[in-house]
Amino acid sequence: MTLLRRLSPLLVAPLLTLPLLMAPGAALAAPATEAEMNLYTRIAAVNVCIARAAGVEFDKAVGIAGETIAQLLQGQHGGVIQQVGSKPLSLEDLRKGSINSAVLGAVEICPKEVPADILKKVQDAIKSSGGKTAPAPAATTPKP
Repeated sequence: MTLLRRLSPLLVAPLLTLPLLMAPGAALAAPATEAEMNLYTRIAAVNVCIARAAGVEFDKAVGIAGETIAQLLQGQHGGVIQQVGSKPLSLEDLRKGSINSAVLGAVEICPKEVPADILKKVQDAIKSSGGKTAPAPAATTPKP
């Protein structure tokens, strides 16, 4: 038996326990703060920009970035965003808001990687909202 075969269970074990270590207990989950939301939005936007530069379709790039942030918010914060309120948001609401945030962030960071029609829609929406561009991942969910 080769050394690699004998060691393979030891190499796989950390991968199996990683999700358990990363998932906080329900009591430990704190609402996502405004600073955390800004960071998550920036990360999602940078991911969209990198994916687009590598030739990934815009919808796919935004979908993956949005899903990543939605899952992070669900797992690390129990779906609660401080700016929105104390009630956990559904995964679907988190997805919608996170995708919107990824799009808004990409428009800000790498507008050349955003399709022209989407870029125009976002710019028009920003103008009609008085220039407010701070994306809120739960923009579709009103504050309680």
